[in-house]
Amino acid sequence: MDKMIIRGMRFFGYHGVLPEENRLGQRFIIDVELMLDLEEAAAADDLAKTVNYADVHARVKRIVEGPPCRLIEALARRIATDLLDTYTNINEVRVRVTKPHPPFDIQFEGVTVELGRRRERRGGHAS
Repeated sequence: MDKMIIRGMRFFGYHGVLPEENRLGQRFIIDVELMLDLEEAAAADDLAKTVNYADVHARVKRIVEGPPCRLIEALARRIATDLLDTYTNINEVRVRVTKPHPPFDIQFEGVTVELGRRRERRGGHAS
């Protein structure tokens, strides 16, 4: 299976458990890996036969900057589900959501949740 990787998308959102996070907001870094067959797109040199990464970026931006989630796990799930529901040629998606500056008095480079979802064989919803 081929892979398209979009790394380091940065957005401002209001996700978190603490009221300050929902009120003040913070930056989130999103990476997505899309597993799909890219042979036809590569052979034909045709954008219509692949996934347009600018469109993926716009979808992820809308989700991250949209209604807040308490957990970054839920945010990652929203993104994965949206991408699988929108692009039927994606067989599997892996989403990483990083909160680089959680509002805690601890020293680290952030926290990342990685979530993978796969399309069911019947062409149905993600599992």
